[in-house]
Amino acid sequence: MTSSPHYIPQSDPPLPPWETLPTMYDLPSDNPEEPGLPDDFHFLQPLLLYLTFQPINWNPELVYSAADLNLYYDLQHPLWYKRPDWFGVVGVGKLYKGQDLRLSYVTWQEPANPFVVVELLSPGTEDEDLGTRRESAADKPPSKWEVYERILRIPYYVVFSRYTNELRAFQLVGGHYEPINLTEGRLLMPEIDLSLGLWQGSFRDIERLWLRWFTLTGELIPAPTEEAAAATERAMIAEQEATEAKQEAKEAKRKAEQLAERLRQLGLNPDDLD
Repeated sequence: MTSSPHYIPQSDPPLPPWETLPTMYDLPSDNPEEPGLPDDFHFLQPLLLYLTFQPINWNPELVYSAADLNLYYDLQHPLWYKRPDWFGVVGVGKLYKGQDLRLSYVTWQEPANPFVVVELLSPGTEDEDLGTRRESAADKPPSKWEVYERILRIPYYVVFSRYTNELRAFQLVGGHYEPINLTEGRLLMPEIDLSLGLWQGSFRDIERLWLRWFTLTGELIPAPTEEAAAATERAMIAEQEATEAKQEAKEAKRKAEQLAERLRQLGLNPDDLD
């Protein structure tokens, strides 16, 4: 990571921005002075979103998501960035240019902008996240709301408060975010065959209300550990059912043999009764 990115001189005709502006290797990837320092919830909640973000109608190799990663967005101000708590992208590989883990998400170096962003409200970031902060001066970075809505035009923006358990969702309509009414407590995203909603359950042995991904019809998208546990449970049930079936067959055979013996005692041949 270098603190002062180098610029490639322009040519005639001008080169495209992905060849002249700084890349993720040039731009800073952290800022210890940024408000909203992470806590346990800011680690676990994005992790659950990351594990369950599995768009059904997309190749898994072209689905990317990240948490607490610098998101560079402005061609005119290439050092400006936001740091979403979590965001998901479709149509983008998991590795930068198919080769390297990302240090940051630099939009002019990527084939697509995020499709959905989730912000977890903190007392120090609420105005920034909800767009209630007054618009910035021309020489100051805009708020997250302004970036997601006006610059990157991210289709879905979700805000969740663990303090009130309130989930608010917005969809980009005509260039502006409009509140979305939830369907059975979930935000439907038919473009990716998923929905996002609240779930009361245990994740990493912590029982609480979590934000996680569902199918459009409301079925849970299992995290890998949950899927493994479910597979183990299914195997145990199948084994138990096989054992019970074997015992039932053995018992039926025993009863048939007892009946045949009883018939012989009465002078009847059980084979003649078939």
